Amino acid sequence: MAIFGSLRTVRAQLAHDRRFTATLAYLAEMLDAKSAARARLNVVAVGATEKISLADGAFALEQAYLSKPRAAAFLESHRNYIDVQAVVAGEEIQEVADIGRMTVEAPYHAERDLIKYHDFRDTSLLSAREGLVAVFFPVDGHISRASGEPVLVRKTVIKVPV
Repeated sequence: MAIFGSLRTVRAQLAHDRRFTATLAYLAEMLDAKSAARARLNVVAVGATEKISLADGAFALEQAYLSKPRAAAFLESHRNYIDVQAVVAGEEIQEVADIGRMTVEAPYHAERDLIKYHDFRDTSLLSAREGLVAVFFPVDGHISRASGEPVLVRKTVIKVPV
């Protein structure tokens, strides 16, 4: 099931797993307000995504966008990658539920590593804001949405190979 909390909390849960070594180092840099990584994210154009290669097949998608109302977003999961998400500026709600409780809307799309689910309301809610990290495993259906009115979100999503 998903892991959520400060980088320190997430690091304590994942430090033993070598798949996350590059991701945890990258997140430490990204969450440092004075770092080159943060400066790079701060200039990503709204609506754009920049891909950054990390070690061991992991990569980061640095994004800037206006948060969406729930009706404009969808629940998803992945088979080949674990999502590690960190909101660096702005705020959104992330919802998570076990995929065994949801119904598939669109079957697995291998090229996008994506399964899309029908709307499901019995989710756990996470308040994603600066300094907090969410880790979504293949069993975690997840959705990111606005917490109220749309706001500018600057976020990184690291894809860690399963």
